[in-house]
Amino acid sequence: MEHLSPQREKKLLEVEKKLGTSFHNTSLLNQSLTHSSYGHENKIPDNERMEFLGDAVLKLVVSEFLFHKFPERAEGDLTKIRAAVISDETLATVGRKLYLGDYLLLSANEQGTGGTRRKSNLANTFEAVLGAVFIDAGIGKSRELVLNVLTEEIDKVSKEGYIRDYKSALQEYTQKQKWELPRYKVVKEAGPKHRKVFWMEVKIRGRRYGLGRGGNKKESEQRAAMQALKALKAEQKNGGRVERRGLKGIISQVRKKIKI
Repeated sequence: MEHLSPQREKKLLEVEKKLGTSFHNTSLLNQSLTHSSYGHENKIPDNERMEFLGDAVLKLVVSEFLFHKFPERAEGDLTKIRAAVISDETLATVGRKLYLGDYLLLSANEQGTGGTRRKSNLANTFEAVLGAVFIDAGIGKSRELVLNVLTEEIDKVSKEGYIRDYKSALQEYTQKQKWELPRYKVVKEAGPKHRKVFWMEVKIRGRRYGLGRGGNKKESEQRAAMQALKALKAEQKNGGRVERRGLKGIISQVRKKIKI
């Protein structure tokens, strides 16, 4: 078993309290909180393999829960709800609520560039922690942890039916207005190959309505589309030529199609 300093053991105990669980092997928890940058520097196991396992456990637990909670929903609807619930955005929020960034072991460089607050780090760390729980205590404890932190989000998604696919909503909107389809373009990309960041703009009728930033092109497009929808809504309120009910009507139609 890995030797842990008293200070680290104290911090891991704090994490256990936040998770509502107790590890038989605290080295597993420590590994789940070890970023690859720190692991490579110190030549110790990092949390990437646990993240892989935790991702699979998360999908299984949420899928099983949705299957029983919504017996009337079709497979496509369940898939959309699951995608919303286990998105990086949601998991990063969970990571922030659990203060996982405060316990994450990072290289000095990763920490200096905001690694403790980075969305991808928080989401990945939660999945790694879940993987560690699964190895240490099995599926029952894993299910308990997932449902403790995500049931509220599941209820929110299934009841409110808010839009997750902003790109489709924006396309529907432009079609209703009989405009040309939105045009997306990468305007900037930065970062190392394994952690690229993209900036994507969306133009409608030659005018830029949104600019989105994300860890991949798909995520960047969604954020740009979300901005564009907000801009169009503001344009309506300011007396633009767009029909006042246009955006609300499109959002309503998209929600019906998504059926969430």
